[in-house]
Amino acid sequence: MKAKVTVTLRDGILDTQGKAVEHALHSLGFTGVKNVRIGKHIELDIDGADAATAKQQIDDICKKLLSNPVMENFRVTVTDGK
Repeated sequence: MKAKVTVTLRDGILDTQGKAVEHALHSLGFTGVKNVRIGKHIELDIDGADAATAKQQIDDICKKLLSNPVMENFRVTVTDGK
């Protein structure tokens, strides 16, 4: 199974990297860009698991390691890898 995880800051949490990128874009003339948010994209392969089991494992991995549940949300997509 192949899993894709997207981790983003929760709404209301200041995204300093996003603000820095937004400021840089404005400096480059892209003044119509607003509310830039930066996140993480992580891809994993899981051997020997069906989709439901793989999703549960990835959820556990995200809660324990890949995200900070206090500040971040995560979204998991599991495919058969083909």
